[in-house]
Order: sequence, then C-alpha cells, then structure tokens
Amino acid sequence: MASLKEVKSRISSIISTQQITKAMKMVAAAKLRKSQERIIQMRPFSQKLSEVLRSVSGANEEAQNWYNEVREEKNILIVTVSADRGLCGSFNSTVFKATLKLIKDKYEQQQIQGTVTILPIGKKALEYFKKRGFKVEDAYSTMFQDISFDNVSRAAEHMMNGFKSGKYDKIEIVFNEFKNVATQILRVEPYLPILSVDGDSGTTDADYIYQPNREEIVTGLIPKSLKVQLFKAVLDSNAAENGARMTAMDKATENAGELLKELKLTYNRTRQAAITKEILEIVGGAEALKSS
Repeated sequence: MASLKEVKSRISSIISTQQITKAMKMVAAAKLRKSQERIIQMRPFSQKLSEVLRSVSGANEEAQNWYNEVREEKNILIVTVSADRGLCGSFNSTVFKATLKLIKDKYEQQQIQGTVTILPIGKKALEYFKKRGFKVEDAYSTMFQDISFDNVSRAAEHMMNGFKSGKYDKIEIVFNEFKNVATQILRVEPYLPILSVDGDSGTTDADYIYQPNREEIVTGLIPKSLKVQLFKAVLDSNAAENGARMTAMDKATENAGELLKELKLTYNRTRQAAITKEILEIVGGAEALKSS
C-alpha cells in the first residue's frame, strides 16, 4: 500500500492537472464561439459559389480552361489541414490516417515514385509527415497563427500556380468539417482540376448568359471561388479543432474528478490503517509494561 505522503502528493498533482484542464476547456469554449460564427456565416456563400463554379466550368465543353484540365495523375499534391497543438482527442490523428489511406488507395504508385507532395496547414501535420520522410512543402504550416482570407489566398494562389504550370496534376484537401461541439466529419475533397456537376443534377442544363463574357467570368470567378473553398476548409478545421479540444478537456476534467475520488478514498483508508497500527502499538506497549 502506498504511503500517506505518496497518496497526498498524487492528489495534489491531480488537482493541479484538473485546474489546467478546466482552464483549457474555458479557453477552447471562448474560441469555439468565434470560430463557429465564422464558419456558419461562410458556408452558404461557399456552397453557392462552388455550385456556380462547377456549373460555369462545365456548361460549355467547347471552351475548356486549365482549371478543369484533367491530366494523367503523375504529380499529386495533398493539402492536410491539422492543428498547431495537441490535446484535442483524435482530431489530428484522424486527418493523418485519412491522408495515409488516400495515398495508399489512390496514389501508392506515385508515392513509390516520389511524386506525392504534402502541403501541411498546421504544425502537427508538418511534424508528422516530415518525421515519416514524406515530401513536404512547409511554406503555409503556420497559417493558424493568423487566420485571414489574405493568408489563405496566398496558399490558394500557390496551389493554382502549381497546377497551371504542370507541377501538380491533381490536388486534394483533407480536413475535419465542424458539425457540432462533439462531432467532426472527415472530408477528402478534390481541389484541382475542377470537376463539373453531374448531368442529372439539372445545374448544367441552365442557359447561361455571360456578362461581360465567359472568359472574364472564368478568369475572375474561378480563382476567387477556389480561394473561398480553401478558406472554408481552414475555418471548418479551426472550429472543429476548438470543439474537439473543448470536448477532450471536459472529459479529462471528469476523469480527473473520478481519479480524485479514488485517491481520497485510498488516502482515508491508508490513514485509518496507520492510526489503527499506532493504537495497536500503544496497546501492545501498555500490556508489556503491565506484565513486567
């Protein structure tokens, strides 16, 4: 049985840990409110813009552009959106596993040839894939230090330029989508080339009138839409991270409380045993004096 000093030390340590997890939960809750508002406001605009983008891109098959140019998939770029820190449950590991599965299922041959590149957004993704010897572009791994449309736009322009120049033949994004505080939905979305909507959706059957002309629509709308798509993924991941951290810290606080109950019970039992032992020693000593 552990000594009273050891049990008391563990109780003090658990109390300190519980105070930290409570504070982290409160911080995550405050950040979640802000990030949740941002992604809720962004989603309707992003979804409608993406719908228009796919429709415009596929409405006129004769007027192809480099955004929807389907090429042989030799060079692949996978954008993996993680967090900068841990202590958020399985948030990061889910994204990493999905990225590895994507490579194994679709791009295993390209990975063997060394033509799969990871673009991590978030320090944890950078550390994970660098440690495992993947080809990594780390220019945008610190984006979560200042989440703004301008910063995300620079990353989107880098990706579009890479696709346009032929450096990459396919770009995909892996991220966690925010659903609620306790739930994140893993998403693997194609980024480039742009895939037009299916014919049965009815969207491509629309009779479009382009003002001023189709060329300006393509060169103006599509880049903006791609930037918005990446911005939405980053905002979704940020909100999902805060929700996951809040849930993880809440669970950690509860577990610390349960452990405290057990330790306090152990402390009381140990203390009672020590007192009983001292009483027996005193009684034994008194009996010895009487007999002498």
